[in-house]
Amino acid sequence: MLQRIQTVWIAFAVLASVFLYMSSDDVQVFDTNIPVIGIGSFAVGIIGILSIFSFKNRKRQIVLNRLSIVINALLIGVLMYWLLNLSGGIEIPEKGIEPVFPALAIIFLAIANRFIRKDERLVKSVDRLR
Repeated sequence: MLQRIQTVWIAFAVLASVFLYMSSDDVQVFDTNIPVIGIGSFAVGIIGILSIFSFKNRKRQIVLNRLSIVINALLIGVLMYWLLNLSGGIEIPEKGIEPVFPALAIIFLAIANRFIRKDERLVKSVDRLR
């Protein structure tokens, strides 16, 4: 059942986290050597892949997607903190588009959760008819 529409949306969210991971190699957030954004985007990617391959358990898929949404929201907060503490103005071309990737991932995961719930309702309605 990997051909379902929610798999496509989850894959888009994983791609957004991969793009964030690739663009976060020079981001240093809290004056530490810990790559907070790299670890967060890597975790979102792994959780997304786990969610794709747990297609038989729709409830687990929804929980994993919600966890990924929370991590992405935290990443947006960290990235906004980083952007506001950089020198210069707040112009997007000057500073980067890193906060866009977690925001897109949140949108993609919310759409995927909608389709997963739709499948769950469909399965429950078919079980009622038996």
